Amino acid sequence: MEKNASVKSSKLPLITMTLVGVMTAVTCILGPLAVPLPISPVPISFTNLAVYLTLYVLGMRAGILSYLIYLLLGLAGLPVFSGFTGGPAKLAGPTGGYLIGFIFMAVVAGFFIDRFPKKYYFHIAGMILGTAVCYLFGTVWLCFQMGLSFGAGLMAGVIPYLPGDAAKIIISVIVGPALRHGVNQVKNR
Repeated sequence: MEKNASVKSSKLPLITMTLVGVMTAVTCILGPLAVPLPISPVPISFTNLAVYLTLYVLGMRAGILSYLIYLLLGLAGLPVFSGFTGGPAKLAGPTGGYLIGFIFMAVVAGFFIDRFPKKYYFHIAGMILGTAVCYLFGTVWLCFQMGLSFGAGLMAGVIPYLPGDAAKIIISVIVGPALRHGVNQVKNR
């Protein structure tokens, strides 16, 4: 009997599974929306905004699961990546490092959001640090793919995006706690 209780407790509750599906769908909707820049093969994407909001709704572990499902859907060929693209070629292309970097961004930002639930300045710090880790993965891969120096990679894949990413972090810190509060109210019913 005790064995069944421990197996049962290791499963995701139905509400969490449902929310993972919903937030994966949100990422699939926001992820393809992209604004191409003529100076870079890396478009302005809303994927990081979707990941940040997912972390507020689901927490770190389920948020990472949601992103991994999104990534697998894109790898399977569904057009959920920026510019309504999908498939393994996207991961192997110049922006593939950012797609992988989002996993680590979710780990870092999710840790800060979960560990310090009411300290929003820690959330901001976690998102900035997580974004920096994502940028590192993305820039290294971009440089490798395009034969760029690291400085040129930063100019092509990081510097133009800093103001927009700062705005997405601010939006997430404003909207995210309200989403988390609402989800917690539903879970506690």
